[in-house]
Amino acid sequence: MGTATKSNEPAPRAIAPQECLVVPGALPAFDSAAPNAASGTTATEQAMSHSLPDFLDAWLAAHAPEIVAVRRHIHANPRLSRQEHDTADYVAARLAEAGLSPQLIPDGTGLTCDIGTGDRVIAIRADMDALPIHDPKQVPYRSTVDGVCHACGHDAHTAMLLGVGRVLSELERVEGLPGRFRLIFQPSEEQFPSGAPTMIKYGALTDVAAIFAFHCDPQFLTGQIGVRTGPLTAACDVMEVRMTGRGGHTSRPHLTSDLVNAIGRVVVDVPALVNRRLDPRQSVAIVFGAVQAGEAANAIPQEALARATVRVHGRETWDMIPDLVQEITRSVARASGVECEIDYRRGVPPVVNDRAAAAMFAGATAAALGDGAVAEAPMSMGGEDFAYYLEQIPGAMARLGVGRPGERLDIHQGTFDIDEKALEHGVRVMTHTALAAAMNPAF
Repeated sequence: MGTATKSNEPAPRAIAPQECLVVPGALPAFDSAAPNAASGTTATEQAMSHSLPDFLDAWLAAHAPEIVAVRRHIHANPRLSRQEHDTADYVAARLAEAGLSPQLIPDGTGLTCDIGTGDRVIAIRADMDALPIHDPKQVPYRSTVDGVCHACGHDAHTAMLLGVGRVLSELERVEGLPGRFRLIFQPSEEQFPSGAPTMIKYGALTDVAAIFAFHCDPQFLTGQIGVRTGPLTAACDVMEVRMTGRGGHTSRPHLTSDLVNAIGRVVVDVPALVNRRLDPRQSVAIVFGAVQAGEAANAIPQEALARATVRVHGRETWDMIPDLVQEITRSVARASGVECEIDYRRGVPPVVNDRAAAAMFAGATAAALGDGAVAEAPMSMGGEDFAYYLEQIPGAMARLGVGRPGERLDIHQGTFDIDEKALEHGVRVMTHTALAAAMNPAF
C-alpha cells in the first residue's frame, strides 16, 4: 500500500496443485442429472441445471464485456484514497441495477452488500483507490484525472467483485445459495490510515466466517493464480528521522554539526546494524526512500531529513522492531555528534493466509481454470491492509495473473495495465472459492 509499499518479485514457477493444498471434492457441484429446464428459461438457468462451470461459461459469454466496461470506467475516473465517493456511488448503482441492496459507510467512500441468507457469512474484498501517479498510456480508458492513475489494479479488483456479486445474485435467483455472502468495497488501501479498519469499524466483518481477496500481479501470466499458505506480504512501517544543528562552511566542518555526514551514516549504517541484532532467519528490510539535506555544495546545512520504510515478515518481529530501530538510529546519530528526532509510524501487519482458506483458493483455481493454473506465490516485502481482516478471521489473498507474454510491466508505475481476459478468470475463480468456502465446515 502507498507508493512505497509494493515490491518487485521474480516470476514464480508453476507448481503441481497438491503443493498448494488442492482439496478434492471441496467445490460445489450442481445435479448433472437434473431434468432439462422448462421451455422459456434463460441460457444461464439451463446451464445451472448442469454444473457451475457451465453456468459461468454462459454468464461470462453474456456479461464479460460489461465487466471490462466497468474496469475501464473506473480506470478512466480514478479517485485517491479517502476520495472514492464517485467510485462508491458508481458501484452502488451497478449493484442496485442487479436488484441488490448495497450499504454505503457514513463518509460514502466504501460500501458492503450482502447476498443470500444465513447466520454465517463468506466475505470477498476489493479495494477502490488509485495512486498519485501520471497515466501516460495511449488507451481509450486513460485516466481523465491529471496526476492520478489506477497503477495497482484496484479498478480490476472492483470490477471483478461487481461481477462476482452479479453471478451470486443470479445463482440465488435460479438455484439458491448455500449461505450468505458479503461484498466489501474498501477505500484507502494505498495510504495511512488505511481503509480496512474503517470497514471493520462499520461492521464489514459482522458474522463473517472467512474472507478472500485477489491482488493483480503482472509477474504472473493471465490464466495463472498464485497461492500461498502462511505469510504472503510483510508488515510495513514508516520512519522519519529529523536532525538539526549548527551549519557552516564546508572548509570548516569541525566547527559544525555536519548533518550531511550524520544523516548519511544513519542511511547506511542503521539497516546493517538492525539486521545484526536480529535472528538472521528473520526477514527485515529498512530502505530509505527520501533524504533531504542542504542545497549548496560549499555549505553544511542546519537541517537534515530522511524517510524510510521498515518491512518485516512475522508478527513477533513486527511487535519488537520499532524500539530496536529507534534505539540504533539514535545511537548512530550520537556517534556522529548530533541528536535526532524520530517519528515512527505503525503501518499494516503482515498478510498471513490461513491454511484452509489457501486450500480453497487452490482447489477453486484447479476447478475453474485447470490444474496448470495453480502457481506458487512468493513472499513479498510489499504491504497490504487486507492483513487487518486476517487478524480477526481466517482468509486468504491470492495473486491474479494479469501479465501478457513478452511484457515487463509492474505495479505502481503509470504504464501498468492488465490483460483484460484476466477479469473473467478472476470472476470464475472467486465464485468457485466463495461457494466452496460456504460449504466447507472448516469455517
